[in-house]
Amino acid sequence: MAARKTDRTELKYEIINNVGIIAGQPSGWKKELNRISWNGGEPKYDIRDWSPDHGKMGKGVTLTEAELRSLKTIIDEEVKILDAEL
Repeated sequence: MAARKTDRTELKYEIINNVGIIAGQPSGWKKELNRISWNGGEPKYDIRDWSPDHGKMGKGVTLTEAELRSLKTIIDEEVKILDAEL
């Protein structure tokens, strides 16, 4: 389990599994979809930028399984619209 100290408290996280890399930057940072346990809690899906060693992170979005499924439905509908425009 890794830890990151903030102004008020220490944030503990464990990347349970990497679901996929969304994008990479020349600096080596990557936008990833992971399942992460925050402060020992139930793992949630998480989208955020990570440094190459996962020691630093950017701001991100954390989703429950239900929220991930809802987002998938929204994205699937948007992709249909984009595909129809081709």
